[in-house]
Parts: sequence; C-alpha cells; structure tokens
Amino acid sequence: MEKTLTAEWIREQADRMVPGRVRILDQTLLPEQRVFIETDDLETVWTAIRTLQVRGAPAIGIAAAMGVAAALQRNAADSGAALAEEAGRLADRLATARPTAVNLFWALDRMKKTAADNAGMAPDALKERLAAEAQAIRDEDAACCRAIGEFGAALLQDGDTILTHCNAGGLATSELGTALAPVYVAREQGKTVRVFADETRPLLQGARLTAWELSQAGIDVTLICDNTAAQVMKEGRIRAVLVGADRIAANGDVANKIGTYGVAVLARAHGIPFYVLAPTSTFDPQASDGDAIPIEERSADEVIRGFGRLTAPENVNVYSPAFDVTPAELIAAIVCEKGVLRPDYRESIRNALG
Repeated sequence: MEKTLTAEWIREQADRMVPGRVRILDQTLLPEQRVFIETDDLETVWTAIRTLQVRGAPAIGIAAAMGVAAALQRNAADSGAALAEEAGRLADRLATARPTAVNLFWALDRMKKTAADNAGMAPDALKERLAAEAQAIRDEDAACCRAIGEFGAALLQDGDTILTHCNAGGLATSELGTALAPVYVAREQGKTVRVFADETRPLLQGARLTAWELSQAGIDVTLICDNTAAQVMKEGRIRAVLVGADRIAANGDVANKIGTYGVAVLARAHGIPFYVLAPTSTFDPQASDGDAIPIEERSADEVIRGFGRLTAPENVNVYSPAFDVTPAELIAAIVCEKGVLRPDYRESIRNALG
C-alpha cells in the first residue's frame, strides 16, 4: 500500500487548493475512495460539517473559518461594513451545523471579530483579511499539533503500545493530529510505538479513519472491536490510552466521541494512564463542568442502517448520543500546546489559558 497520509502529504493537498475555495477530503468515503470537495458555497460547507464529511473538532473549526472566507469572495457588498455584517450572518449559519465541538464556535467567533474589527476596510481588502485569518487558524492548529506531539511523546517509552478511540489524527486536524501526534513524533525520535485502535461504533471512525491513517503512515496498528478494549487491557497489552476531545470544561471534564467514558473507566480499573490531547481552542472556560456541555444526538439511521444495510429492526427505538463526558478524576493528564496539565485542572487550565 502506498504510504501517503503524512503531514507532508496533507500540506501538499492544502497547496492544491484553488484560491477562494475550500478543499475538504470527504471522510465518509474513506477508506475506499479519496474524494475532495472544492467549494465556495456556504451550504455545501455546512452540509460537510453536519454529515461528517469533515469531522474532528479542530478540522471543523478550520473548515468553518475557510467556509466563511470563501463564501464572501464573490460577495458584491459595496462597503466593508456591509461585508462584515454578511460575515456574521454566514458564521451564525455555520454555527448551527453541530453543537458539541467548541472549536467550531471559537473559529467562527474569531472570524466575526476579525470582520467587525476591520469593517472600515474596502470590501476587497476585507475579503483578503478574512482569508488570511482563516489561513492563520489553520497554520496555528498545525503548530499546536506539533507542540502537542512533542509534549505527548515525552509520556511514551520505546516499545509502548497505546489504545485510542475514534480518530484524532491528521484527518481530524490540520496536520499531525492531537491524540495521534505523539505517535508520529515518537517515531521521529526513533521510538517504536504501536497502536490498538477501537473501531468506534456506530460510524467506525477508528476502523475507517484511524486504522487507515496509521497504516498509510507506516505505523504498526491493530484494529479491535469496541468491546475488546477491556480484554487487551487485562492481557497487559496497553501502556497508555490517548484520546482527543471535542470540548473540555473548566474543571477538566472532557467531551469526546461516545465510548470514551467507558474506555476511561476501564483504564482506571486496570491502572493504565488515560491521557486527553487537545489544543487550548478546545477548552471552554464558560462550561463549569461536563454537565454544561451540550451533547449532540445523531440519527437512528446511523445505528440501524449506517452503511446502507439494515442491521436492526427498522422500527426499533434508538438512542445515539455522538459524545459522552469523561469526568476529570479519570484523566491522568491533559496535553495541550502549552504543556502537560495535571490536576487540579481548574487551576492548570486557567493558567494555560492565561
């Protein structure tokens, strides 16, 4: 298999973007097909976020910021003030796509502020300013991922095997990822790190994305069913658990893909450190704890016919939250671009946010 999914490959794909358009790898078609969506239509970006064509908290924020900038390029506003008002409207529309990943709202608020602060510019100049801001959000995320990888790799020893849940690699961010960044950096440092990847029901992001991404990059990865995690821990195969996050509350409670909470409980029961890796843009100081984090509920079809085949009675009741919340007391450390945060998380998060 051709090994192409590297940070260099991701940068190469970004360089192929048509000016004024967003280029999105359609993750719903992986691993069978690699299809890119190129658009300057805001509703197409909204749909891509909503239907998980682009997913992963940082990637959602980047796509939304670029979506606003791209959609404005053909706007005929005759003043910067009118263009700034339209930027706010577009941002508000994209904010309705998904409710849990705070990076979406963080990036859109940043675009709205940039537009409002520069409303005195001529329209064309403001369009360029907003495009530059969207690119800056992308570049800053790449730098964050690198820093998270460096800090996280220091927690890993040569020969370690880690367990991860869902996908928090390059597909979910701008380059190296969050939870997978330490694996890539550890390899650069000459360490051998192996990965067990939960398949991550119901949409199999671990199977379709993480296992594919790691195998493409030449990382030793073993795919397991979600209900196998306890067994491989019991067998002593796992040295650490690394997961990403979609929102982190002020007290260190973490919302991540459904099933993460269960993995954290298993890790505690087996004496395995459970690490969360995410940029500070994922922190939500306005959420005092996990109870304040809105949890998205997905369509029943994703459970009973997620890949086009009926796998349960068609009229059965389905409860399908997309995320769960892992309590802070189960988390050994939160790794962000500022360093490795330890309990008390209220204090360490507050310090990281300055």
